[in-house]
Amino acid sequence: MPRLPLPLTRKQPRRYGSQAPGSGKAMTQPQHKDVVDVLLEQHQQIKSLFDRIATAEGKQKQELFYDLVRLLAVHESAEEQIVHPEARRAIGEDGERVVDARLQEEARAKRVLSDLYDLGVDHPDFGARLAAFAHDVVEHATHEEQEEFPRLRERVDPDKLYRLASVFEAAEQIAPTRPHPAAGESAAANLLLGPPVAVFDRIRDALRSG
Repeated sequence: MPRLPLPLTRKQPRRYGSQAPGSGKAMTQPQHKDVVDVLLEQHQQIKSLFDRIATAEGKQKQELFYDLVRLLAVHESAEEQIVHPEARRAIGEDGERVVDARLQEEARAKRVLSDLYDLGVDHPDFGARLAAFAHDVVEHATHEEQEEFPRLRERVDPDKLYRLASVFEAAEQIAPTRPHPAAGESAAANLLLGPPVAVFDRIRDALRSG
């Protein structure tokens, strides 16, 4: 799928050299990516996974679908916890409408993902239904990139956007990777292999308590 145009140019965080002004304490250098950078990268990863699932077969198709569930769980849960609340404030008067529409789309996506999970990758209807789901997810990402992300870059302090990127790193650590075949029925395997809604809920709850 073609890459979508990037939102507004990223502002640089404040830099204090090796020390904060007047503190005498060393400052941690800002990371290279802010939260919008991370979101855009994950959008591209999600699109790539849809393409790979569409052409894969057998066990590889199942494994890639698990990867999609994990990535969507990380992405949407972190958006729900930190991005959408910031966007409500940044967008202003129209913030409620824009964010509520994205949340409704994400709720529908969870239901469709669960239906695909129940259907199974070997079902003859899986390909067509996956393609329809991919279209909806890409459309959802486009709305975010056009309506939310530019306002975040424009109105939220750059230092805060850099700090928020660490929440996505935490979500990546919380979410288990695809279990190794020798892992058996470990807790990580159970988390990833459970119904998608349960995966979303567990990552969301872990982010809230983190």
